[in-house]
Amino acid sequence: METEIIVPEELAVMTLPDVAFFPQALMPLHIFEPRYRQMLRTVLDTHRIFAIAGLAPDSDPSEERGQRIATAGIVRACNQNADGTSNLLLQGLVRVDCEAVLREEPYRVIRARPLTSTAGASDDENNRLRRRLERLIALKRQLGAPLPDGFSQFLRTVDDAETFVDLAAFTLCDDTPLKQKLLETLDVHERLQLYGRALRDEVDRLSLYRKLQGNLPDDDIPNN
Repeated sequence: METEIIVPEELAVMTLPDVAFFPQALMPLHIFEPRYRQMLRTVLDTHRIFAIAGLAPDSDPSEERGQRIATAGIVRACNQNADGTSNLLLQGLVRVDCEAVLREEPYRVIRARPLTSTAGASDDENNRLRRRLERLIALKRQLGAPLPDGFSQFLRTVDDAETFVDLAAFTLCDDTPLKQKLLETLDVHERLQLYGRALRDEVDRLSLYRKLQGNLPDDDIPNN
């Protein structure tokens, strides 16, 4: 069993547009900016942990103000390239509240408080919603939505309802504001319901699209 990982109170953070990173998810990153190259060297020499925050929607691009709720992750693998850049794989550990920015140079460091989810309902009820999400994801695939190879099969092996919804949302949801809302929702039952409603809407839209399409292939839709 892996030793429990303690998330430091002070964390370096990368702020990225159109991103909501989740616990347990795996994110490949290409590190090329000088500030983040310096950050990575420090991280690898210490605890291997830093946070990923989405860019706040109303942020001035020059300020790169991040979302308040982010995810701390640990570097699982890292390969440094000959040009000084690096490719790494970050695994999400825990949601964190970015309580304050402690410094901006040479890279942003925040005071981070780990956040704990609450079940919000019984295990049986949350597992019922997990199975509903699984069925909706299967319907989405049947209606032609692209899914990563093998991901549906992988999700079927995930028994924990919270892990299931987090991995599904991170991998399959293209709506960044919705993903951020799911990240901020600490009640697991509410999170399952919220993503279930979004998936149901997607399935309904795809089903209607297929009915309107008739027998025409995708590239002949204008002729329908």
